[in-house]
Amino acid sequence: MKKLLVANRGEIAIRVMQTAKKMGIKTVAVFSEADRNALHVKYADQAVCIGPAPSNESYLRGDKIIEVSKSLNVDAIHPGYGFLSENADFAELCEANNIIFIGPRSKAIKVMGSKLAAKETVKAYDIPMVPGTDEAITDIPEAKKIAEDIGFPILIKASAGGGGKGMRIVEKEAEFESQMDRAISEATNAFGDGSVFIEKYVASPRHIEIQIMADTHGNVIHLFERECSIQRRHQKVVEEAPSAVLTPELREKMGQAAINVARSCDYIGAGTVEFLLDENLNFYFLEMNTRLQVEHPVSEWIAGVDLVELQIRVARGEKLNLKQENLKINGHALELRVYAEDPMNDFLPSVGNLEIYQLPEGNNIRVDNGFEEGMDIPIYYDPMLSKLITYGKTREEAIEVMVNAIDNYHIKGVQTTLAFGRFVFEHDAFKSGNFDTHFVKKYYSPSLLEEQQKLEAEIAAKIALKHYLKAQKLLRVPN
Repeated sequence: MKKLLVANRGEIAIRVMQTAKKMGIKTVAVFSEADRNALHVKYADQAVCIGPAPSNESYLRGDKIIEVSKSLNVDAIHPGYGFLSENADFAELCEANNIIFIGPRSKAIKVMGSKLAAKETVKAYDIPMVPGTDEAITDIPEAKKIAEDIGFPILIKASAGGGGKGMRIVEKEAEFESQMDRAISEATNAFGDGSVFIEKYVASPRHIEIQIMADTHGNVIHLFERECSIQRRHQKVVEEAPSAVLTPELREKMGQAAINVARSCDYIGAGTVEFLLDENLNFYFLEMNTRLQVEHPVSEWIAGVDLVELQIRVARGEKLNLKQENLKINGHALELRVYAEDPMNDFLPSVGNLEIYQLPEGNNIRVDNGFEEGMDIPIYYDPMLSKLITYGKTREEAIEVMVNAIDNYHIKGVQTTLAFGRFVFEHDAFKSGNFDTHFVKKYYSPSLLEEQQKLEAEIAAKIALKHYLKAQKLLRVPN
């Protein structure tokens, strides 16, 4: 593998290119007209414009990306996450054009891309699943009867879904039909597929995922868990590894279950198996993400591996050089997704110009970043600016490093999730490890954040005044 094209943008494109360069592989960036001056374009060895700003005219044009790859004699394509990363047709297109797709085979993407097909596939491995329907709902009265048998509250979910779209919690029977109609409509609009299914709603769940890696020689390992329970609109904002609540025995059970999920679909490469964990520490299979995850850096830090390097090596046909029994958890890592969003206004995207953009630096701080000072935030894409990752020998130490890093991350021109992140990391529920996916609903409100910021401003003003008075005293020279 001499030349690698990254079919993505922003921080993940740069992240993949960094490892490729370290391995002596030339890199190619693709970009839309809106990203002409983007950092990933400057970082690559070669860069090609593939179309106008909207992603369906650029980053989602698999045919154009293949065309560019062939014209530049590219050996492999890394899809990053989002865009074409879980598109089975694109993986097939790469295969048909003798270009290595750095990810699983298209069959595994197809199977795991449908939550219903995934459930069916893993059945044989006796993996715990939340009680619910095994097929798409077509008969609403029949579905209502099943919901009654399972017991309310229940969850309606889009089979092809993700990111909370096509998902509805139904508290009581009277709401069932209207919520079902909404879920089907939303799923159709978001994914072009209105298939939905129902399952028991786990009231106080934690969201735990296991990182796996599989090669073409039948070896599958897991690289421990990530806790992803701090979410807004069903999307993750804060992640950590390891989880504060898993025992070694539970970790082993969940790790083995994740390996079995990978084996059930002949998986190759990096993947993530997601589970719900209830208040009694029972776990249930949720879904598999057939790509590198946004939160992969926390796993890299505690397991001491470069997941992108492992992806590339596996794609080249190499055998995994890691054995499960030799892998150990070392320390604790946290990640905050830094979005250009306004936490004071329902996390709505905040577009504008990065008048000031200064990254924190120091020991045990990593920033996977896609922007620089003076750049505009494009309105066409996900508003994530960067990922702020910190490490400590203990969870407490990682939290302390994170809070200091947030304080030294200076952004002016747009609103960001930095202040929200600080709120989370300093909250007693988070620090104690006693929280679930309802953290934001239970504990967060814009007024609380405003209160916290006011208090911090007052403390800063008092410290500044104290320093000023001390300096004045020293300057008064006696006669």
